[in-house]
Amino acid sequence: MADLSERKQKILSAIVEQYIATGEPVGSKALAGHPELSVSSATVRNEMAELASMGYLDQPHTSAGRVPTEKAYRYYIDNLMERRQPDEEDKRLMDATLKNRWVDPETVLEQAGELLAEMTNYAAVSTTPADEQATISRVELVPMGSRKAMLVLLTSTGVLKSRLCRTETALTPAMVESFYHIVGSAFLSVPVCEISMATIQTLAASLGENALAMTPLLITLAELARDASQSDIILEGETNLLNHRELDMDAAQLLGFLQKSHPIANVALPKEGLRVLIGRENSYKELENSSFVVARYNIGENTGGSLGIIGPVRMNYERVISNLEYITALVGKFLSEALED
Repeated sequence: MADLSERKQKILSAIVEQYIATGEPVGSKALAGHPELSVSSATVRNEMAELASMGYLDQPHTSAGRVPTEKAYRYYIDNLMERRQPDEEDKRLMDATLKNRWVDPETVLEQAGELLAEMTNYAAVSTTPADEQATISRVELVPMGSRKAMLVLLTSTGVLKSRLCRTETALTPAMVESFYHIVGSAFLSVPVCEISMATIQTLAASLGENALAMTPLLITLAELARDASQSDIILEGETNLLNHRELDMDAAQLLGFLQKSHPIANVALPKEGLRVLIGRENSYKELENSSFVVARYNIGENTGGSLGIIGPVRMNYERVISNLEYITALVGKFLSEALED
């Protein structure tokens, strides 16, 4: 990408920021009075013409001002945008929302996503931790009746899964004690990816007369392990996208795309840190008129998941990035602490 002179950088930065704020094409006269541009409108006009020839600006109408292109947003984010801490009001709101230490990552991510969607007026998408090598840390059996129980599974990465199970025989204290003995000897500290129906069948065959009573519980436990090994997609505020005129023609297609968890999961986790995909930088056609800002969180030393924002290309990147980085760090911190408790 070509280097820009200091004056061109200031003009481009001013255009991007003014267009983000107003949504209206920016003219040379509007920039001539900019505090950082002590030049005439004719000079600004010439610089804008050069920026347009370099692919940084578009002119939607003959008599209108200029608007930034995807190339301009990329240059602005990579070279010109100030990276800052969130505003104090935003920070207080995020701290207050995530002040409790929930054990369940899904609960934390739902809260974080709802808040991000409300603060930005965009859609928030997050993924729960996905680590096939995560091990089973704890299993709880909570009787809900004579032949019904809730099974709860917690992994080493903090994933919490629960499911109701119906048994063929009554849940006696002796049966519950026997179940915990099996869990301790065959499941605790075992990677969730190693728990399969074949594992359950082999184990059930060794239980003799207890097989009939234990098999429904063991099958449920295997289902929970399978669920815990997979990443879930949590989407909040998707209808906010209907509020942005830039997405009017694409809103229905975009909303339909966001309901499909598979493609979002493929783009939702950056290798490290934070990633900004602008317009056609996104690999899916449905996102080519949108921007996707996504950051990863970690749980202790383990890979966690991601938190992201989807909105129009004309996005307030400075605020979105600062808030997303802050809340992602909070999510990782609270989930790490909850796992240690």
